Amino acid sequence: MLMENRTDKELLVKGIKQMAITALLMFIGPTLIYVALTDREQAVFFPLIAIGFLVSGFAIYMGFKGIRTIMDSMFKSK
Repeated sequence: MLMENRTDKELLVKGIKQMAITALLMFIGPTLIYVALTDREQAVFFPLIAIGFLVSGFAIYMGFKGIRTIMDSMFKSK
């Protein structure tokens, strides 16, 4: 029996959307960290730097999730 592996287009689009979110978060996280570090005397220093690190960590998570979704759409057989 010959198995045809075809790309699941819906899953591929989902993975591309996840990678778009990743790209956005990859800019927002470091920007928040930079803004927090430019003026350490601000009252919002600790919350801003914490949010920046959380956003950066979530960007890494979304990147791995997006790549996995794209790989599943191409190589996972139904």
